[in-house]
Amino acid sequence: MIKPEKTINGTKWIETIQINAEERATLEDQYGIDEDIIEYVTDNDESTNYVYDINEDDQLFIFLAPYALDKDALRYITQPFGMLLHKGVLFTFNQSGIPEVNTALYSALDNPEVKSVDAFILETLFTVVVSFIPISRAITKKRNSLDKMLNRKTKNSDLVSLSYLQQTLTFLSSAVQTNLSELDRLPKTHFGVGADQDKIDLFEDVQIEGEQVQRMFEIETQVVDRIDHTLNSLANNNLNDTMKFLTIWSLTMAVPTIISGFYGMNVKLPLAGMQYAWMLTLGISVALIVAMLIMLKFWRKM
Repeated sequence: MIKPEKTINGTKWIETIQINAEERATLEDQYGIDEDIIEYVTDNDESTNYVYDINEDDQLFIFLAPYALDKDALRYITQPFGMLLHKGVLFTFNQSGIPEVNTALYSALDNPEVKSVDAFILETLFTVVVSFIPISRAITKKRNSLDKMLNRKTKNSDLVSLSYLQQTLTFLSSAVQTNLSELDRLPKTHFGVGADQDKIDLFEDVQIEGEQVQRMFEIETQVVDRIDHTLNSLANNNLNDTMKFLTIWSLTMAVPTIISGFYGMNVKLPLAGMQYAWMLTLGISVALIVAMLIMLKFWRKM
């Protein structure tokens, strides 16, 4: 969808969301955007990048934003969105229809302090970076609840939730890192040349916020990995206890089987003619079982 033109202090803004083949052709024919650029900014596999075309004086920004697969289960990935300055017109591309990107764009548009297209771009990036924070807080809340399961019997649903958290943290941590790397590089590019104090302040605000978000996700990743490691240790320990119990139980049951097996043979055996021979075999079995358990205890195998 290509939305109607808007203006940012005299600069035209063309907003696009999930454009189809016909709308791509419109962008090529009506606005003269090269087909390769459209393919680039609408590719869902692209990573964070900034490109300046010195011949056309075009500037292209690609950044990553959180994309919810299942908010209730905290399943997130990241998807790219693009901003293109082409022939004095700003084009934005939100091919995945990310709500956080739409919110960031209109928040920047409604901000009275945004007085240039450069400020609009930086304010949009700032809001997108901030959009990672509520997800981090939700992960913290979920992680705290999963942390309590260490003191109780772990359910399969808890393990699935922990796996979802690890996947989400992997995607978001990587996106935050690549976004921050590009934000640190941006002032040194053509976009940062001749920046006034207001623009420098915006650069610093976005970078500081990006560093804060990065630290939040680093901490969450470390804590969730520790929980996963502890759960694995507990599971291994419980398995060892179970195997030890079963081994001792099988040894215990083997003793009467051996004794009764001897006296079940059709041959003449000592004491076989006694009236209470079965009680004798039972006593021998019990005595051997007790002796074996004492030996295992003494050898610290129990």
